[in-house]
Amino acid sequence: MTDDDQSGAARTFRAASGPVAIVVGAGLALFLLGDAVARAGWGQMLLLAPWVLLLLWVVYVNSFASSVRIDDDGVTVVNLLRRTTFGWSRVRAVDLRWQLVFSLDDGKDLSCYGGPAKAGVIRLPSRSDGEERVPAGVRALEEIEERREAAPDTADAPIRRSWDRVAVISLGVIVVWAVVAILIANAG
Repeated sequence: MTDDDQSGAARTFRAASGPVAIVVGAGLALFLLGDAVARAGWGQMLLLAPWVLLLLWVVYVNSFASSVRIDDDGVTVVNLLRRTTFGWSRVRAVDLRWQLVFSLDDGKDLSCYGGPAKAGVIRLPSRSDGEERVPAGVRALEEIEERREAAPDTADAPIRRSWDRVAVISLGVIVVWAVVAILIANAG
């Protein structure tokens, strides 16, 4: 899990593999597009680019974009293409099942794909200093619960569900680019 480490400020939780996956995916995409330029030229690369970028977009949406952002006023959860924001007063309970789950006052449970997750049982040798290791997901849940309990009474923003505009717009651009590439390839 990565975070913006500023106490009292907003904090973002996302899967630790997210930044790694996007960097590896971007590196692979640059290599493939650079190879296309070297072998076939810029024109052919521009015809191949939307397909490579579509795969990079899938990696971005599945591994990096999904996140949970908390601040003093509430929570923003991004799951794939959906964004949900709500104030702390809208939260009935917070639980850590396989992933973080917010039970909201509208009767729905919101699973957070990119937030803290429950780790499997890890058997570690006993430490000589007597200190127990607490899994990162449990520490994150405790921090979220503390933030919820410390939230002011004014943290009552309504539950708002919307599309993740950045992901949807970028998908639209890639799809239009792919259609144009197909039309150009079929015309020539």
